Amino acid sequence: MLKSEFAVEDLPRTDRRGPIRWLLSSLRRHLWLLALLASGAFGNAALATAVPIYTGQAFNAVTQQPVNTRALLWTSLLLVGSQAVRSLLQFTRNAGAEIVAQRLERDARRELYAELLGKSMRFHDAYPTGEMMARATNDVRELALMIAPGINLVIGSGNFLLLPILVAPSIHPTLVWIPLAFTGLYLLSLAHYLKTLAPATHAVRARFGQMNAVLTEAIEGIETVKGSAQEEREIARFNRYAEAVREAFVHQGRIEARFIPLLLLGVAQGAGLGHSLFLYRSGALAVGDVIAYVGLLTLFGFPVFVSLFAYSQVSSGLSSARRILELIRAETELDRNVGGHRGAIRGDIRFEHVTFHYRPPDPLVEQLHGHRPRPALTDVSFHVRPGQTLALVGQTGSGKSTVAKLINRIYDVDQGRVLIDGVDVREWDLEALRRQISIIEQDVFLFSRTIRENIAFGRPDATQEEIEAAARAAQAHEFIQRFPDGYDTVVGERGVMLSGGQRQRIALARAFLTDPAILILDDSTSAIDSATEDKIQRAIEAATRGRTTILITHRLSQIRWADLIVVLRKGQVVAVGTHQELMRTSPAYRAIFARA
Repeated sequence: MLKSEFAVEDLPRTDRRGPIRWLLSSLRRHLWLLALLASGAFGNAALATAVPIYTGQAFNAVTQQPVNTRALLWTSLLLVGSQAVRSLLQFTRNAGAEIVAQRLERDARRELYAELLGKSMRFHDAYPTGEMMARATNDVRELALMIAPGINLVIGSGNFLLLPILVAPSIHPTLVWIPLAFTGLYLLSLAHYLKTLAPATHAVRARFGQMNAVLTEAIEGIETVKGSAQEEREIARFNRYAEAVREAFVHQGRIEARFIPLLLLGVAQGAGLGHSLFLYRSGALAVGDVIAYVGLLTLFGFPVFVSLFAYSQVSSGLSSARRILELIRAETELDRNVGGHRGAIRGDIRFEHVTFHYRPPDPLVEQLHGHRPRPALTDVSFHVRPGQTLALVGQTGSGKSTVAKLINRIYDVDQGRVLIDGVDVREWDLEALRRQISIIEQDVFLFSRTIRENIAFGRPDATQEEIEAAARAAQAHEFIQRFPDGYDTVVGERGVMLSGGQRQRIALARAFLTDPAILILDDSTSAIDSATEDKIQRAIEAATRGRTTILITHRLSQIRWADLIVVLRKGQVVAVGTHQELMRTSPAYRAIFARA
């Protein structure tokens, strides 16, 4: 069982030991639809054989002297009736395949999305967003195409291979040898074709993911691209990756062009015609039998021609399944710890000799470079009592934000312990822990939804009165009311239509609404003007009463009223105390004020 930060209870269990096992375990839930597909495919192929058989019988009736009109009439009626039934079977087969395909796509998308949300931040740090999105969208879509038309045509073509072998002996026993020989050689050449095709389709999927990553990166950083006038350079970079995708597709096309069964089909039809004519000349067959047998051999054209498309679609689907499963099975060190410690947080925070790397030390990297990468935090220890306000100060890159991310267990420590109310955060139920801790970061993220939904993100059941009260506390109600749609105003992606100060006040309102036991403000007033800061300051002071608060800030007005101040330098604690104590005893702390 893979670790996950949360689990979706009603998500079906799948076998993740390999892509084929994973697909089969997903398809097992739709057995009746697969049975409908298989029976429809067999019936379609069986009735397809009726066309050459009845056509041959019609020729025999016409060539009789006198013409057997009664037999000709019945043959015509049976031919029309069989094809009417065949059309119904084709419909049920195609409908069954399409339903299975859409359900597989839905289930795979649900499972992958749930797993991605359950992965730790170390996992998300390692994967480019564009590559992940390519797998979550395009690769998942390939699974549906693998079923319909892919597997649908493969099952159908398999029956078209089988039926001529079953029916040919009814015309003459020796006529079975050519269909048998063709089918054997076809399967051998197909196995070689699929073995050669698999790495080509995998390369196409991989190149597409890389191209999508480059595109996503450029779009997300469009302001930087335009601000630096680097449009041409980014276009050239994207074109290189697009060219790699094209080359991968061309390579796949060259493999598909060397499809030997096309040659085998021509040889089989020529040999079958010669064999049947030999039997006709010897008196063993009637002219209608020759026509019926040659018609049976033409049925092989369906599996041969659809194989060019169907098997490449199946191969592409298997490559996509492998890429999706790589994401699902990717290791993540965090676990929700269902059954762990739950309860109301009092707000006692203790760091005990904490050391943390954003990426775990790699022995191979150490060997190549001769040293270990510097940790973000080294042997950090401090204690904050319930209801106290802690200020974390230090230069950029000193580890202040990292401390915040360890408290609510966005990351796990490498060494030491982080304790909340005397309990290691790793022993808490993760959901119970995070629901009682709010972090407002400098780079506020707002969803492309209404202002109301953004404020109520942590409490979707909040009433309008509660939302407005939180907005007033964060000094956001006034500017929200100025929008034409008020709280129903839809903000752009990442809140692009709002100013930095407006985004941060909405984030403050979001935190106030959840009423957390621990409130972490990571430079959350950096984008607020001086006039608004006084109002925000009073709101923060009111919000911090009775709860533990951690301030990460460079504003001296906020640092002064903290109960405890921790000074960090290069990931290490260099001083701990109150403002007055540190001004007397800490050169590093005094230097911060001197620079300000």
